[in-house]
Amino acid sequence: MIDLRSDTFTVPTEEMRKAIYNAKVGDDVFGEDPTVNELQEYIADLLGKEDAIYLTSGSLSNQIAIATQTTPGDEVIVEADSHIFQYETSAPAVIARVQLKCIPSESGMMPADTVKNAIRTTEYYLPKTSLICLENTHNRHGGTIIEPDYINEIGKISKENNLKFHCDGARLWHASVERNIPPSEYVKCFDTVSVCFSKGLGAPVGSVLTGTKETIEKARKWRKILGGGMRQAGIIAAGALYAVKNHLSLLKYDHEKARKFAGLIAESEFISIDLKKVQTNMAAFKINDKIDANLFAKKCKERGLLLLPIGNNSIRTVFHFQIEEEFAVKAADIVKDVLNELK
Repeated sequence: MIDLRSDTFTVPTEEMRKAIYNAKVGDDVFGEDPTVNELQEYIADLLGKEDAIYLTSGSLSNQIAIATQTTPGDEVIVEADSHIFQYETSAPAVIARVQLKCIPSESGMMPADTVKNAIRTTEYYLPKTSLICLENTHNRHGGTIIEPDYINEIGKISKENNLKFHCDGARLWHASVERNIPPSEYVKCFDTVSVCFSKGLGAPVGSVLTGTKETIEKARKWRKILGGGMRQAGIIAAGALYAVKNHLSLLKYDHEKARKFAGLIAESEFISIDLKKVQTNMAAFKINDKIDANLFAKKCKERGLLLLPIGNNSIRTVFHFQIEEEFAVKAADIVKDVLNELK
């Protein structure tokens, strides 16, 4: 079965399993797990931030970033298709007790003027804008890259208005590799950055939130409040540490496979795809409105291909280092054959 639903379907390599087996562990709640500490220090240094905390997921990382940088009743500016808004179960309203101001965009980069105009004035009856969040790469826009110049522009707006600035960098690694920009350079404008190890890099679980020492100290309290404290977490942190040290260089090949697949399916008259948006390891496309997307996915599954319908007859495919190039070609053939059958 060729599974293109997500890059979270990787399994640990033999080398990663050995690293996990040999991991030195301690009690992370006491700050005494040596592997967790090594991972946190490594990522903080890699991203050019003062401190870091190991967390179970990107959603938890994003929510703690929001909670540590806002006050209940504040407003947070996010892109309308962001993961924070679409896929985190209204968590900002539940955990930090803030509301979201959602701004639509074409590829994940909210128009700068619109962002500036969305910042609230200081009348007592208005919520206070306290945080701006960007997502890089952008999931629902098909893995599009948020460009450094744009980040700097929004960062300047944040600073001028005394706002905090957060990066949901679940797939930041892909943007960094594709643009050949060191992660620390890419995220220098942000106050906090979340990165994930189970997407693309192939670790079983985990994310890290980075920021100032003060912010991460607050994050440790929030992790405890939310039940996210782990004990001998070095066992899973070892997989994350191995992944970030050994798998970053593989990401460029995932981008090539996604572009190969996208170019092949673009040949079908029943598919609409913007090849300019296939920038990293995702290829999102729309099928003809007369073809039911769920039936299409079901027929593809019968032929050995798993795809993810994401609404409005749109399909998302995601590549990772355990999907060989030949599978990208085979998957494209299955897609075109099934569409010809359903036409």
